[in-house]
Amino acid sequence: MILLVIHAAATWFMVGLIWTIQLVHYPLFARVGDDQFTTYENEHTTRMGRVLAVPAGVEVATGAALVRDPPPEFGLPAVLISGGLLALIWIVTALVQVPLHSRLQDGYSHRAVSRLVSTNWVRTGLWTIRGIAVAVMLAS
Repeated sequence: MILLVIHAAATWFMVGLIWTIQLVHYPLFARVGDDQFTTYENEHTTRMGRVLAVPAGVEVATGAALVRDPPPEFGLPAVLISGGLLALIWIVTALVQVPLHSRLQDGYSHRAVSRLVSTNWVRTGLWTIRGIAVAVMLAS
């Protein structure tokens, strides 16, 4: 049970973080001046990396541990579905968000910022669904 509690805490930290990024950070990118944007983007990615490194790592590690030893109350299928959502989140991150951030490290692009905001809704939705799924497992 303690493993699930730790997993749920990490997941819900990430849910809160992704909503903050979606509603606060990414939309503010358009307000940074062109001359300061590269510095801002580099600082953003560095600082966000520091904020999410531990909880994201804990979420992945505890999710893998739950697959190895799923609680009997909800079983392996629920854990695999939840884990599949997490895998999808990180695939979208690697294939969409990271390349957009790499592009923005060269300077401001309205198109890249717009894509960053619009495509991040996928991660926001998936993490929210995961959070709900993990909460349901925790309540079982």
